[in-house]
Amino acid sequence: MTTPVPVPGRRSSTFSRLLRHGFTDPSGAERLLQLPALTAVRSDPVLVEALGASADPDLALRGLVRIVEAQPEDEQRLLLDTLVTAKPLRDRLLGVLGASEALGDHLARHPDDWKQLVTYEAADLHPGVPEFERCLAEATDPDSLRVGYRRCLLAIAARDVCGTTDLAQTAAELADLATATLRAALAIARTANPQDAAVCRLAVVAMGKCGGHELNYVSDVDVIFVGEPVDAGATAENETAAMRAAGRLASHMMRICSDTTVEGTIWPVDANLRPEGRNGPLVRTLSSHLAYYQRWAKTWEFQALLKARPVAGDPELGAAYVEAVAPLVWHAADRENFVPDVQKMRRRVVDNIPADRVDRELKLGPGGLRDVEFAVQLLQLVHGRSDATLHSGTTLEALRALAEGGYVGRADAAQLDDAYRFLRLMEHRIQLYRLRRTHLVPEAEADLRRLGRSLGLRTDPVTELNRAWKRHASVVRKLHEKLFYRPLLDAVAQLAPGESRLSAKAAGTRLEALGYADPAAALRHLEALSSGVSRKAAIQRTLLPVLLGWFADSADPDAGLLGFRQVSDALGRTPWYLRLLRDEGAAAENLARVLSAGRLAPDLLMRAPEAVAILGDPGGLAPRSRENLDQEVLAAVGRAPDAESAVAVVRGVRRRELFRTTAADLIGSYGTEENPAEPDHGALADRIGSAVTDLNAATLAGALRAAVRAQWGDTLPTRFAVIGMGRFGGHELGYGSDADVLFVHAPREGVSDEEAARAANTVIAEMRRLLQLPTADPPLLIDADLRPEGKSGPMVRSLKSYEAYYRRWSLVWESQALLRAEPVAGDEDLGRAFIELIDPFRYPAEGLGDDAVREIRRLKARMESERLPRGADPTLHTKLGRGGLSDVEWTVQLMQMQHGRAEPGLRTTRTREALAACGAAGLIPAEEVSILDEAWVLATRVRNAVMLVRGRPGDTFPSAPRELAAVGRYLGYEPSTAGTMLDDYRRITRRARAVVDERFYGA
Repeated sequence: MTTPVPVPGRRSSTFSRLLRHGFTDPSGAERLLQLPALTAVRSDPVLVEALGASADPDLALRGLVRIVEAQPEDEQRLLLDTLVTAKPLRDRLLGVLGASEALGDHLARHPDDWKQLVTYEAADLHPGVPEFERCLAEATDPDSLRVGYRRCLLAIAARDVCGTTDLAQTAAELADLATATLRAALAIARTANPQDAAVCRLAVVAMGKCGGHELNYVSDVDVIFVGEPVDAGATAENETAAMRAAGRLASHMMRICSDTTVEGTIWPVDANLRPEGRNGPLVRTLSSHLAYYQRWAKTWEFQALLKARPVAGDPELGAAYVEAVAPLVWHAADRENFVPDVQKMRRRVVDNIPADRVDRELKLGPGGLRDVEFAVQLLQLVHGRSDATLHSGTTLEALRALAEGGYVGRADAAQLDDAYRFLRLMEHRIQLYRLRRTHLVPEAEADLRRLGRSLGLRTDPVTELNRAWKRHASVVRKLHEKLFYRPLLDAVAQLAPGESRLSAKAAGTRLEALGYADPAAALRHLEALSSGVSRKAAIQRTLLPVLLGWFADSADPDAGLLGFRQVSDALGRTPWYLRLLRDEGAAAENLARVLSAGRLAPDLLMRAPEAVAILGDPGGLAPRSRENLDQEVLAAVGRAPDAESAVAVVRGVRRRELFRTTAADLIGSYGTEENPAEPDHGALADRIGSAVTDLNAATLAGALRAAVRAQWGDTLPTRFAVIGMGRFGGHELGYGSDADVLFVHAPREGVSDEEAARAANTVIAEMRRLLQLPTADPPLLIDADLRPEGKSGPMVRSLKSYEAYYRRWSLVWESQALLRAEPVAGDEDLGRAFIELIDPFRYPAEGLGDDAVREIRRLKARMESERLPRGADPTLHTKLGRGGLSDVEWTVQLMQMQHGRAEPGLRTTRTREALAACGAAGLIPAEEVSILDEAWVLATRVRNAVMLVRGRPGDTFPSAPRELAAVGRYLGYEPSTAGTMLDDYRRITRRARAVVDERFYGA
């Protein structure tokens, strides 16, 4: 381009006119208009007005100057005269130049191609494959094919930017051009390889957007190749030779389209959707394809085959392929793994998108194109087996058919159609600029301005574009789930005459496909919840489509829906319940996660449904401090008229707080749309252990206060303390753990030992009775078997009695048990005195002698052989199995007893803290500390998961498939990956056991 020469003098009039017509660089444009090449038109207002109508007037003017300067001198005048006098050419040429820098480059390299835009015959308005084939007929080599392809693309882009064609028509034309191009490329390959062409039949089947007749400007063209020998009766040897020949032809054709030359590239041809992907043969026979699909194919492969369309090569072979695979596609929903595959596919996968790109991803991001396409394709698979009107590979056609058949609500379909068209048009215009394959919305102001103007947004292009994009993406995101579930409500609702609806059978089919084991019961629940004309039913009809999606995302959708009906029945008349779910963004999803994850949390909620309010409070899931719990519990006991009433309130507080803790655990493990799953499993396990421990300790404190008040008023004749042992003392209680304790007392002045002991025993008996009274609240079992002499010894001892016993009779296992001792309730000074008393026994000054170490090892080995339940798999038992909780804890406790006196960090009741201290002190290498910690955390989470899922404690994985899947979901595993979960558990605990063998047993 000739460098423009600044023109001196006033230019305010031209400058202002250019600015008014949308030029961002009026000075630069004014200089370009002064170039000799534009002398004939620089003062023509029509030209400036037409440039101003383009997406980027500055880009359009620069492109025009390049084209004019590239013309021979005698052609320059022809171009400019035609440009000024022929509005159709002016709109098309300047429209393309303002929207596509790449096509401007093409016109500069091939200056004669502007003539393609001068006139259109009637047939040119919507050309098909034959018309494009005629345009490419002279292409005899890759470069001439590229030039011909860009020439055809120029015409498509001109119709697009001028509004002659809509989104669907443009996408169809691009697919037709791709078809013609594939045929031309295959013809070139066959000409170059006549011997290969003579011995094989080759069909090219388009997949993806090309197969669906909805291609982008720049996209991989997905294909599958089908080959056969020319001779139908060929020997095996000849068939092999023919398939090799077909493979060479296919590879040559792909290179012609994909390779980059001076004329650029057309688009990559991608054959990775073939059986076995890139690891499989490029070309297969029809019978080989069918054998694979019948035996090995996954659900997503049948989903991909929805769009299969023969486009090039042998037409009969291509048609035979599509005809043969169609029955497999439309019966994919009958396959055994269809439901878990669908659950896995429905879950949005954005983890692989860099964080700085998620918000700009037009295709894969939340509310993107993939959401629409996937939803439509899934509904086609579910209902297309019984309704042939849904057998379309084109997204918008299929969406229209789904709405007409009642499979999708008409209003939803209309909104989704509008949003999809807008997002696809954005995608087209982004790719058209440089003809590059991208789905990212640009960040630069100039790019956003050009993009907005290309979509007709002229007042404030950037602001209007962002607003429209976010609005349409929000529509897609909200409708993505409702698309599946709203018609299910219509199936059980009273609709206006003439409205289409799902039949009961179709609704059941859809529910079954989405993971509901009892579709008939689910439909009854939906009818009960949403029927009628009340405001409550109207709100339910708004909530249920989204809730059903969250339920289906769990391991037990039926339980989630049943639980929701039960909670709604219990709270339906309260004014705040449905308002909470409707208006508090997180409450509804939190409730769905809690109700469908297992039995424990719903059972706790059903006993007091008003606790659902916790799920809508932004801070409601945070565990309460021990201090706050004590204040509430002791205040309630003080107000109660008798001990039974007092402890009933205390147990109610415990049940409510257990629900809070289980809900926080489930939501932290599953994650929600707003808050991803907790990545630090150890921190989550620690929070749960501390929360349950504090809660049980506060419950014991309340029961103790109630028992004392009932008989003695405010003062017991003896000071009394409860010492937590085991997991209780270690702040590591699980949902199903008993409260392991010791009881200690010290007579008050003037009280005899006998009276004090009698009072202490009376208090203990009353506490145990009160905490086990039959009520709707879960009991708290007190276990004092770790006391001196075990079950044979007295339930409670004085501080002096403990001292005498430990100094004279204590066994090594009792000293080991004291490592976890910590006061949890009662007289604080007495609790501290007890800890001072036992410290020398649990952290001996001289460490452990060899005999003591051997005794601990002997006891551990005996426990492994005798206490593991008969028939239990030792590789999967979380407590006593290989590398489980016992292995890790005994290893840590051995270190504490040996080195606790010298290493203050080891003097803790918490396993993970002590394990970290072992690493810090160099007693266990850091890598081995990590191995033991990982195994302990995993075993702890498995035990919690089993209790959450089954509603009763267990030390091994459940055998029922649905319960096992629910445990897997809690642990972060996808559906149908239970085997992987068990393998991972065995691997992690096997590594831990190897450390235990060395560090504990000295092997």
